Amino acid sequence: MFTGIVTDVGEIAAAENFQGTLRRLRIISHYDPATIAIGASIACGGPCLTVVAVGPHERGAWFEVDAAAETLALTTVGGWTIGTRVNLERSLKIGDELGGHIVTGHVDGIATIIAREDITAVGEGGESGGGERDTGAWGATARFDIRAPKPLAAFIAAKGSVALDGCSLTVNHVEGDVFSILLIPHTLEVTTWGERGVGDPLNLEVDLMARYAARLAEARGAGY
Repeated sequence: MFTGIVTDVGEIAAAENFQGTLRRLRIISHYDPATIAIGASIACGGPCLTVVAVGPHERGAWFEVDAAAETLALTTVGGWTIGTRVNLERSLKIGDELGGHIVTGHVDGIATIIAREDITAVGEGGESGGGERDTGAWGATARFDIRAPKPLAAFIAAKGSVALDGCSLTVNHVEGDVFSILLIPHTLEVTTWGERGVGDPLNLEVDLMARYAARLAEARGAGY
């Protein structure tokens, strides 16, 4: 279980396919290898994947995960190549801060970015580190319009939560199968979102509560 708060951005160092049904990926991260156990779950760009090998690296650690046929069919993992950067999150521990929302790492489908608008935020001025007045820009926020797969659109609500490429994000607006999100400069800087543009695919996990509420309504309608 995760919260959608990214703790590192990893890089694919190797990718190998086995008989077309299994893909093994080696990912470089800044994590301490001593803290990664074989069998641990790490959210990699959204999907929850199991660590099958781990070792030290000059940046921190490398670890390997296997993606099976279901993951390859429903996510972007099959398209990851050497150099691809992916958002990483370690599994939640009891007592950890719940900074996002409950995320399982079970991707429902692939959404697509259809528009990006960068907005520069300018402040009225504040004290800089040298005691001088700073009237410059605070950095750029970015608004993304995203198209969800039609079967998943009903699970997405304004002011609700979604997980996109492993990030817990708040939905601003919904119209049909298109929804928008607004990202602050910090998120653009510490995740892969700064690199995202029109046409890019995203791993989408809808809110867990929305999924169960829909299933409950369906069961009641069927007389269960």
